[in-house]
Amino acid sequence: MTKSKLEYLWLDGYKPVQSLRSKTKVEKDFSGNLADVANWSFDGSSTQQAEGGNSDCILKPVFLCPDPLRRNAYFVMCEVLEADGTPHESNGRATIDDDDNDFWFGFEQEYFLFDVDTNMPIGWPLEGEPTEQGQYYCSVGARNAIGREIVDKHMDACIDAGLNIEGVNAEVAIGQWEYQIFAKGAKAAGDQIWVARYLLERICEEYGVYVEYHCKPLGDGDWNGSGMHANFSNTLLRTSGKKEDYEAVCEAFRPVVKEHIAVYGPDNDKRLTGLHETASINDFSYGISDRGASIRIPIATVEAGWKGWLEDRRPASSADPYKVASRIIKTVKSAAVLA
Repeated sequence: MTKSKLEYLWLDGYKPVQSLRSKTKVEKDFSGNLADVANWSFDGSSTQQAEGGNSDCILKPVFLCPDPLRRNAYFVMCEVLEADGTPHESNGRATIDDDDNDFWFGFEQEYFLFDVDTNMPIGWPLEGEPTEQGQYYCSVGARNAIGREIVDKHMDACIDAGLNIEGVNAEVAIGQWEYQIFAKGAKAAGDQIWVARYLLERICEEYGVYVEYHCKPLGDGDWNGSGMHANFSNTLLRTSGKKEDYEAVCEAFRPVVKEHIAVYGPDNDKRLTGLHETASINDFSYGISDRGASIRIPIATVEAGWKGWLEDRRPASSADPYKVASRIIKTVKSAAVLA
C-alpha cells in the first residue's frame, strides 16, 4: 500500500490581495489522476470567506501536478465554491470565458526577494543604498545577481512539477527577479502561475527570505517596480495578417481602462507613473516595440506579418492572473473586428 500526500491549494478572501492557503490530505493508493481527486472543505471563517455560523467552503480540484519538494506528493490547485456548489465571490477563475482554450497567455512574473530580518531586498546594505539600478539586470557575480541559488532551485522545481516555465532572469533592481509561464488556455496559465508562486514561497522558507509582490516596494526612489506583464493571443491575433485588426483590438481597451486597472493589482498608481518603463495609469497607449506603452505590439508580431500576440504591460506583480485574463478576454471579444 502506497500513501500519497495531496497538497490542496486555494486563494483566500483577503482584500485587496488574496493569499495562497494550503492543507494536506494523505490518500492510499492514489492513481495520480485529477479525476480521482475528491472535493474537500475548509473553514472559510478563518480565511475571510465565510461567517463562523456557516463556515464550510468547498475546494474543487482543477489542476494537478507533482510536488517536486516531497516524496509521493502532488499539488492540487482548487477553485473555492460555496456550500451549494456555486463559485465563491473570491473565485476569479470561474469568471474566465475561455472554455475552448482559444486564448493563450504568457505571464512575466516579476518579484523581489526580501530578507525577513531587515525587510529590505536581499543584498541591500545595512547602511545607505546599493549601487543604482541597471547593473543588476540579467547580471552575473556575487555583487549583482543576489539570490540566484533560490531562483535556480525554483526554476528546477517548476520543471520537475511539469509547469511550463519558459525562462528566468535577474531584473533591473537589486534582489528583483522574473520568471515566465506560458499555457494554451487562460485557466491553465492562471493555474500554473499560482502553483509557481506557491513553490517559490515554499522554497524561500528555507532561506529566511520572503517574496515581496508589492508593485512598488522601494517607494518613490529611482527603482523599478514589479509587474506581471500579460502576453496574450487568440485565433484572430495568431492568424490575422492585418495591422487593422491589431489596431481594432487595441482600441477596444481604450474605453475600459478603469475596468482593467480595477483588477490589475492594488497601488498600481505608484508603479504606472510614466517612468521606469511604464505608461501613466491615467493614459492609454499602444505601440510597436514600445515598453513605455500600455500595450506593446511585439516586433516579432509585426515581422511575422501581423500574426502573433500582444503584451499588456499594466498588470502589477501582485495581480491575480485569473482576473487579469478574464478581463482581457472580455475586452478582446468586444473588439469591433470580432463584431
